[in-house]
Amino acid sequence: MHKKLAAYRILSIDAFRGITILVMVFVNELAGIKNIPAWMKHMPANADAMSFVDVVFPAFLFIAGMSIPFALNNRLLKGESFSGLQRHILWRTIGLLTLGFFMVNAEGRYDPAAMPISIHLWALLFYICAILIWNVYTSKDKKRIYILRGIGIAGLIVLALIYRGAGPNGAAYITPRWWGILGLIGWAYLFNCIFYQLFRGKITGMIAVIIICTAFFAVTKYYDWEDYPAKNATHIAIMASGIVTSLIFFNEERTATLSGRFLEAFVFAIALFIGGYLLRPYYTISKIWATPTWGLYCSAICCILYALLYWVADINKKQKWISFFRPAASNPLLTYLIPDIIFAITAIFHFIFPPVQYRYGIYGIVWSVFYAILVMWIAGGLNKLKIRLQL
Repeated sequence: MHKKLAAYRILSIDAFRGITILVMVFVNELAGIKNIPAWMKHMPANADAMSFVDVVFPAFLFIAGMSIPFALNNRLLKGESFSGLQRHILWRTIGLLTLGFFMVNAEGRYDPAAMPISIHLWALLFYICAILIWNVYTSKDKKRIYILRGIGIAGLIVLALIYRGAGPNGAAYITPRWWGILGLIGWAYLFNCIFYQLFRGKITGMIAVIIICTAFFAVTKYYDWEDYPAKNATHIAIMASGIVTSLIFFNEERTATLSGRFLEAFVFAIALFIGGYLLRPYYTISKIWATPTWGLYCSAICCILYALLYWVADINKKQKWISFFRPAASNPLLTYLIPDIIFAITAIFHFIFPPVQYRYGIYGIVWSVFYAILVMWIAGGLNKLKIRLQL
């Protein structure tokens, strides 16, 4: 599985990650704004269309896929054993699933009358525990690190035990209704790591994964099984497309020239577009239903966007603008969580944030841009305080 990948820092990957996180914060805030154009919102499930907002989550999956070959390769180069690598993959998956699980239960269907604390305090304590567990500690005091992580784990257990949901027969315990955005990324990450190792990092193998996942969606929906396995298959295919893109550009075991690599990426993107077009009569474009048409189109768009970023940042060395996105790029998970932390804090103190007049029209759009930049600024400050989450 060990590949000879580009050893230098690839700034375009950082840029793509930072842009994706920043836009994700922007569109999440924008979701609460009224009287704005339809193309600035998620398209309805049955619309057979998508807006730029519907491409943001796939971009997150895609860039996570691009990072997988480098992450696994680097661990092998450092001498990590096969079993150690699998433990790392499993730990990261459990982390993403846990975060998604708790976040979903904080969003709704809870029973405030049956809980000993408010849901907003519960959510804030959860984020504090998450930071204690998954913070990147720079201290060499292992005992102190184990104590802090132990406190975080114990805290999550207590929070899970005191949670009460609104069930049909009275208060129900915490349960995974769905895994949330981070959980969906966790499942896609787990399966892509498995497939990447099974196919020994070969482009053809990962393209086969895309085809298999698309076929799995078709079979699952045809037999009308529970739809999440089908949706997960589409998410896995999008992440696999990111892996293919990384291997096209940065697998140095191949003798392709730079222009040849760009041509291959272009052909790959066109093939994804064609696949989506051929499936369009059978599966509408729907982010909500995670149809393969939507997934293939989004993967193609991400492949082209990344190629442009690579040409600008790494080939032509236009790099100064990347520093603007660096806080989000270097601390993406915490940047993604910051808006939820802010919401929990403001809700505890009954503070309306932002004022109501900034929830409509152009004022709301401007506010959402400002808020995304504010969140990234906060992430930069937390970076300096050595608070950085990594799974």
